[in-house]
Amino acid sequence: MTKIKGKNDGPGGRNEHYDIGRRKNVPRRNVVAEIKRGEHPDAHVVKVNGHEYARDNPDKSRKDNVNR
Repeated sequence: MTKIKGKNDGPGGRNEHYDIGRRKNVPRRNVVAEIKRGEHPDAHVVKVNGHEYARDNPDKSRKDNVNR
């Protein structure tokens, strides 16, 4: 399973782009659409202040979180 890593490149450290495996700087809207299509079963979408973001599904590991 390819892990999603947030870039913290937006205002206030928001993730505007993500790295997904070898794919670099994937825009947030693309990642959110991929998650909604079921392409990343270990992730889900959260809405914060009207913006949707990728989040890793909860588990006991920190190493695989979107924001490590």
